[in-house]
Amino acid sequence: MDCLCPHLEAMNGKKITTLTIVLVLFLFSGTEARAQEGKVVWTSQSKNSSESMPCGGGDIGLNVWVEKGVIYAYLSRSGTFDEHNTLLKLGRVKLKLSPNPFEGGEFKQELILKDGYVLISGTKGRLQTQVKVWVDVFKPIVNFEVKSNLPLLTEASYESWRFEDRITKGKENNQNSYKWAPQGEIKTLKDEVRFNGASVEFYHQNKAKTVFDVVVKQQGLADYANQFYQPLKNLIFGGMMQGEGMVPAGNYAGKYLSTPFKGWTLKSKNPKKSQTVTVSFNTAHTESVTNYLDDLKRVPYSSKAHYLRAQQTTKQWWNAYWNRSFIEITSKDSLANQVGKNYQLFRYMLGCNAFGTSPTKFNGGLFTFDPQLTDTTLKYTPDFRNWGGGTHTAQNQRLVYWPMLKSGDFEMMEPQFDFYQKILKTAELRTEEAWGHKGASFTEQMENFGLPNPAEYGWKRPEGFNKGMEYNAWLEYQWDTVLEFCFMILERERYTGKKNDTYMPLIESCLTFFKEHYLYLAKQRGSKALDANGHLVLYPGSAAETYKMANNATSTIAGLQVILTRLLEREGITEAQRNDWKNMLKMIPPLSFRTFNGHPTISPAKTWERINNVESPQLYPVFPWGIYGIGKAGLDTALNTFKYDTDVLKFRSHIGWKQDNIFAARLGLTEAAAALTLQKMKNAGRRFPAFWGPGFDWTPDHNWGGAGMIGLQEMLVQYDDRKIYLLPAWPKEWDVHFKLHAPYQTTIEGVVKDGKMEVLKVLPQERAKDIIDWKK
Repeated sequence: MDCLCPHLEAMNGKKITTLTIVLVLFLFSGTEARAQEGKVVWTSQSKNSSESMPCGGGDIGLNVWVEKGVIYAYLSRSGTFDEHNTLLKLGRVKLKLSPNPFEGGEFKQELILKDGYVLISGTKGRLQTQVKVWVDVFKPIVNFEVKSNLPLLTEASYESWRFEDRITKGKENNQNSYKWAPQGEIKTLKDEVRFNGASVEFYHQNKAKTVFDVVVKQQGLADYANQFYQPLKNLIFGGMMQGEGMVPAGNYAGKYLSTPFKGWTLKSKNPKKSQTVTVSFNTAHTESVTNYLDDLKRVPYSSKAHYLRAQQTTKQWWNAYWNRSFIEITSKDSLANQVGKNYQLFRYMLGCNAFGTSPTKFNGGLFTFDPQLTDTTLKYTPDFRNWGGGTHTAQNQRLVYWPMLKSGDFEMMEPQFDFYQKILKTAELRTEEAWGHKGASFTEQMENFGLPNPAEYGWKRPEGFNKGMEYNAWLEYQWDTVLEFCFMILERERYTGKKNDTYMPLIESCLTFFKEHYLYLAKQRGSKALDANGHLVLYPGSAAETYKMANNATSTIAGLQVILTRLLEREGITEAQRNDWKNMLKMIPPLSFRTFNGHPTISPAKTWERINNVESPQLYPVFPWGIYGIGKAGLDTALNTFKYDTDVLKFRSHIGWKQDNIFAARLGLTEAAAALTLQKMKNAGRRFPAFWGPGFDWTPDHNWGGAGMIGLQEMLVQYDDRKIYLLPAWPKEWDVHFKLHAPYQTTIEGVVKDGKMEVLKVLPQERAKDIIDWKK
């Protein structure tokens, strides 16, 4: 192995051996500054909402754009689910200034990543104006801050398309839990919007009956309803818009694209050089609207000093976020530079839901826009997104959360972990009711209250069909996606060094389900519960959504093996736990293999009856499970699977949730990893370059971005327990400055030029001995 930092040899006054790793003990000049320089700058206005710019913080996301001299912002917040489980936006703000600095003259709109805000600037003659749009990270408040060298009148309007009930028909129901199978007439119910003194108040109150009640009845679980988690019950969400010295200035009606709306306007009493408009939010589970509104009134800032402190703490949070982790590529290849920039932009979008009550949705997060700008046939309201609002699709969601480990965003993972924790009892009760055994069964396409999506569960089910099963060709017998979140929980412990028993009941219950369920099924078929080798027979099963009616699916086996092994390594386990996990590990069958033209490869399962989708679960032992990879036994077999398996080759793509870039990186295939990453992480073709999609899902496609992030991280840094591999799949043409995290509270920061690690900083220092340059 060559020295990672050859230019530092003279500093030691002696030759550095080939086994030496140089640890730079100082922060090299400009590290933090370079990590914060990122901006997106537009010098012309937008045509429509598809050309919007994301802005957010805490659990709030905005789409901000300037159209025909007027500033617009869609308002979104985590957890705002209506009666039908549509993730409703909280409306739209329109900001108009007079005289208007954005009509003619010079224009600029910037996303200032390091501080987390959008800055809109206009110059017209002598008039110079800036509007800063920022979201408080620690308090649910959106701020529009107008500053001008000449006095202006400010009009701030709150616009709502939910001013009346709206019947949702056809594909529009894809935004809710009913999808293609609504039961009767489905309406998105109106919000309450009104002037209250010098503010505009708006809120949506869920009715007593929600889709939860429909689903528990459909699935024969009404008797358990009071024991289930009910996120939609008594839910009220909304907010208030106000501005100092602003007064009500009337209503108006209009139409944006295909959506009628009404507006409520506040106007400054007199022209001013500075004006701040705030939109404060409240979300609560309460039957009392009065209590809700009283709590809402306590949200706004109590003083100018309070406002300034909030601005400073928000700036500090974003500064720390960017100092925690980054990947900045500087290359002669402009596409490679796009990859690095878009990695940062997508991470910004993830940071906008750091503290949400619900996980960041794979199908648009907090940044969806008018659907007809994604698909011209879908002339629906801005509330629309494909694949539902409260519906959880684990195969997609996992890709949003895996990259948070290497980026060190450990706190941001909790909304996803808590999602499962909240519905654990529901999953256990439905298992016991359906099959009479223990353990938590989590289906794919599951509602945020823990039961299968009603459309996927099926309304026209054969008489006597087991009530625990989804009647669906893609989803049947797919239980194992929850295992990746169990693994994430254990990985986070290893990364942070902080043991957390909070989620142990979840992990143990998931393992119990697989053991109990496949013993149960075997006993239904015959007198023996295990095969001739004492292993569980994992049949029927599913290898992802692709290899159906599988026997011993590789994705399931790999997950069970890795989680049980990791649990046995965990400190502080009881003797009973150790014995249970050891015995269960012995029951897990081995992976299966097959050959292509004499090349041994990993098989997706021992057997299967049909292929239903286009995933490659035969490579899941590479990612996420890490059984195969660089420096590990069996690498040749995993490489053969990537290179010769005809299904893997046929399914290969960079689009959406495809993981081929990750597989290539994990296998050390630099050329393939770079090519797939360039395709996946290049500019999206929309004005904001990280608004990828729709792919297989929606726009912006967050599992597309997440898979891209994971692959890029894996190209730079991989690990095998304590071993840390540097640059395992990194092209020498891509100069890079990066900071990533590894297990055992480790951070790795480096500067790579011409394929050589010129500067390396590893903390804690003793972890430097575990660094391996794979390319050497």
